[in-house]
Amino acid sequence: MRVTISRKAHFNAAHRLYRPDWTDERNEAVFGKCNNPNFHGHNYDLVVNVTGEIDQETGYVMDIKILKDIIKEEVENPFDHKNLNLDVPEFSDLNPTAENIVVVIWNKIRKRIDSAMDLEVVLYETPRNFVTYKGE
Repeated sequence: MRVTISRKAHFNAAHRLYRPDWTDERNEAVFGKCNNPNFHGHNYDLVVNVTGEIDQETGYVMDIKILKDIIKEEVENPFDHKNLNLDVPEFSDLNPTAENIVVVIWNKIRKRIDSAMDLEVVLYETPRNFVTYKGE
């Protein structure tokens, strides 16, 4: 029997959507106000879903406390109250769009979760704008 467990998390971060190989005009046309040279911020919400078999001894898919600690170590500590462009190495050469952020987060968490389990990460940039990545 496969069951999905979920953990919510939150972090605040600033970023600028910008490609240095493009002109200022093209960056402005494509990214609009998200291209602000002084950056802008979001209150990101994160949902991490882990799907797997229920362990017959513990009754857990995985200990949710372990998942909480993984999210704290891999996402909240390195991303919270940071400028993603300047402070987070994964974005030194990667535009920190919501799509790229969710893939980075998935990769960071994936290495800490048993490979027999499925992982899905949902990142809310705003309450109405969100992205989902399942490693596909």
